Amino acid sequence: MPVGKHDKDHVPFTQHNLDLVKGDVVYTLTDGLPDQFGGPKGKKFMYKKLKELLITISQEPMKTQKEMLVETLNSWKGDLEQVDDVCLIGIRV
Repeated sequence: MPVGKHDKDHVPFTQHNLDLVKGDVVYTLTDGLPDQFGGPKGKKFMYKKLKELLITISQEPMKTQKEMLVETLNSWKGDLEQVDDVCLIGIRV
């Protein structure tokens, strides 16, 4: 759900409560990385690929995750221009 002005700004947010345990990792992000063009065919990275990547690296130390995400983004976009801001925040409980 977008935070700023959009066509569904009259739809209320839904609050969710989650039971987290020590070691869980929670991520929040903008659409910048999933929407980045690149790869061998110049396509978008996509949310599915990002979800799979986050699941794969989630047990790594947070610093290592950051390095892997930066490397993945740079490798994916190659020589293509970055099309949007990229913000991904991960917090380990």
